[in-house]
Amino acid sequence: MTENSGNETNLKIETLQIKKAALFLRAINHKLRQQILKMIEAKGKMTVTELYITLRLEQSVASQHLAILRKAGFVKTTRDGKFIYYSVNKNRLNELNKFIAELLN
Repeated sequence: MTENSGNETNLKIETLQIKKAALFLRAINHKLRQQILKMIEAKGKMTVTELYITLRLEQSVASQHLAILRKAGFVKTTRDGKFIYYSVNKNRLNELNKFIAELLN
């Protein structure tokens, strides 16, 4: 969207980028997903089975939350045989912290 009134500078709002940023922030702004990240960080890596048993969740609920975190880049996956392990993407969390600091300053 571009607004232009006389001598004023153009205001350009990247609505698609704003929607992507909102999804990114929404992914981390959830208590259960924050808890999942903390658990994975504490153990280094975890499977979905370990997570749903520890948190006493349905497997589908744990998988859905992990998918949201994975899509936002907050967790990474590695396969070891038939197991998929989730680990925290610390670089992505650092990017988030920098983004929030810039946004709030």
